Amino acid sequence: MKILKFLLLFVFVQVSAQQGGMWIPSLLKGMNEDEMKSLGMKITAEQIYSINKSSIKDGVPQFDKKCTAAVISDKGLILTNHHCGYDAVQNHSTVEHDYLADGFWAYKMEDELLNKGMVVSFVVRIEDVTTKVLEGVDSIVSEFDKQKKIKENIETLTKTLPKENWEENVIKTFYNGNQYLLFVTETFKDIRLVGTPPSSIGKFADVTDNWVWPRHTGDFSLFRIYADKNNRPAEYSAENVPYKPKYFFPISIKGLKENDFTMVLGYPGSTQEYLPSYAVEQIMNTSDPIKIELRDITLKVQNDFMRKDNAIKIQYAAKNATIANAWKKWQGEIKGLKKAKALGVKQKFERQFQEKVIATGKQSEYGNLLSGFEKNYTEIKDYALAKDMFDEIVIRNTEILSVGYKLYQLEQIYNTKGEQAFDDRKTTLINNWGEFYSEFNPTVDQKVFSELISIYSKKYPKQFLPSYFENINAENLANKVFTKSQLVSFDKVKDLLTGDTKIVLEKLNNDEGYKVVKAIADAHLKSVMPKYDEINLKNTAAQRTYMKAILELFPKNRNFPDANSTLRVAYGKIKGYKPNDAVYYEPFSYLDGVIEKYIPGDYEFDAPKKLIDLYNAKEYGIYGVNGKMPLDFIATNHTTGGNSGSPALDSKGNLIGLNFDRVWEGTMSDIYYSPEICRNIMVDIRYVLFIIDKFAGADNLIKELKILDTNNKK
Repeated sequence: MKILKFLLLFVFVQVSAQQGGMWIPSLLKGMNEDEMKSLGMKITAEQIYSINKSSIKDGVPQFDKKCTAAVISDKGLILTNHHCGYDAVQNHSTVEHDYLADGFWAYKMEDELLNKGMVVSFVVRIEDVTTKVLEGVDSIVSEFDKQKKIKENIETLTKTLPKENWEENVIKTFYNGNQYLLFVTETFKDIRLVGTPPSSIGKFADVTDNWVWPRHTGDFSLFRIYADKNNRPAEYSAENVPYKPKYFFPISIKGLKENDFTMVLGYPGSTQEYLPSYAVEQIMNTSDPIKIELRDITLKVQNDFMRKDNAIKIQYAAKNATIANAWKKWQGEIKGLKKAKALGVKQKFERQFQEKVIATGKQSEYGNLLSGFEKNYTEIKDYALAKDMFDEIVIRNTEILSVGYKLYQLEQIYNTKGEQAFDDRKTTLINNWGEFYSEFNPTVDQKVFSELISIYSKKYPKQFLPSYFENINAENLANKVFTKSQLVSFDKVKDLLTGDTKIVLEKLNNDEGYKVVKAIADAHLKSVMPKYDEINLKNTAAQRTYMKAILELFPKNRNFPDANSTLRVAYGKIKGYKPNDAVYYEPFSYLDGVIEKYIPGDYEFDAPKKLIDLYNAKEYGIYGVNGKMPLDFIATNHTTGGNSGSPALDSKGNLIGLNFDRVWEGTMSDIYYSPEICRNIMVDIRYVLFIIDKFAGADNLIKELKILDTNNKK
């Protein structure tokens, strides 16, 4: 196929050393390898990715389907972020044994804690399967039918392509449907908690400083992978043994300096680097603002209750952190897009694109793309706003509505698939909701419900708003729902779902909470989603063609594929940055900053007495430098959500840190990467070791590691 020729062409184009991009590890040879070496890398692309021998990619698993980890010992010990393991730590915590507040350390393997449902996945190999996936697609006219055929091909190939019986085949799309790669993976299911610092270290200043530099957060936790006696994935068993990895990282404590080469490997979740300007303008002015407003309200309510009640704090800790993460990210995204003048940059490129289309005689193929985008994004605006509001209010932030919507979907399953499917889904819901309700507080959610329904009635596009919500008193509705609905507790929900199908449906439709959800969902699915899906499908097809055109017409550009939760390599240099006029941020932070911010007993800025004592005594061991304890640092590596826990490596591939965040002004890198202001934030491996060694006294773990001295020798 022509497009594959263009893909190969741009990979091997020689360019001057640049930064930015999330690159496929199996395709680093050529341009990327040369570029990385010009930035200071001392190893080869083969050492990063090899299918014939052990390589760095074998030490970088995806952690629990949402983050990344680094294998750091020959006994399956893995290092990831504190916030990635936070939910597991929360599940092990009680008011009596609060591991969130106190931390947890297993000083022998038998003390390690099992985490039900947690998985860790490794990439075995990567193969291009584009031709096979697109077989029979070109002759299909309808975009809907094209996507259906591609899905069918992927399902068939996933089942039939060769793999070992303990492995999985996963096929992902790249370049908006212009390339497809097969990832053969193996997934381990016995993962045990080994160690985590208290939240006053692992989440220090987490809400205020989230997405902000300088940071002073020791964002790490330790887990261990267990395997069967053949070193293969297995469900938990007392007979399982620590996994013997194909590769684990040596750790360098040599030290860091500005302009040193750095590299990050991980599983970035999602980016949209090639969106047209019309889409970016809609994100900046419509989508992000309404989502920020809705989460701002939710967070204020939750935080007020959490500060007053420790039990609620434990219940809502993980949920609150998840909501806050995106809320603050979107604010930084808007700020960064404006500062980088991203909209103008996009518009300038689109003018160049149109000129190139004309110069190459490609008007029939690509000439109407941009005008089509303009039309589509104008038409979809209100529908997209309605969808954002529905997703935020019903699915994400109001818990009683999220339960109600799952029950609404249950009723739809009965209507479309019959009684057996209804019973199966009902059983699944009941089995899954025990944990949900253990972390649910109706008093908190009632206040969230009242606030968000008020916004819904006022700002949801009027043409789609159900008459049920016109001139409604949200507070009165909240009181009615939370005093009369059975959705407020697990026992009442189980009672609601008891009986034959007819009785269950009758009880559902008489429930006050369910009535609210059904009114919202009926209107949304009837008036909003059909048209949204129709226009969005047009944009999907246009985006695929636009991406094809970019690769074809601009082969020398840095055309890296958007993130899609597959293994990627990002590289750059340790570097400070200038966020605003007369302000410059150094690239390193130290333990001194914790002491400067320390507020005894504060929700965010408290610090453990032992940490303060170690600071006062300057008892840093081999990890300190000139009487100071390095803590976090920043670099120009291009990262996003999913890169949390990604190993940060030096020029020789040694572990020097752990990625956990981005600077606020640079969160727009999901849409537009700017090397001037986009920085990823990493916890220095020396601080991690200092906490494990001097703070926790976990000498058993230190002895497992391959720590290089200042000359990078064992």
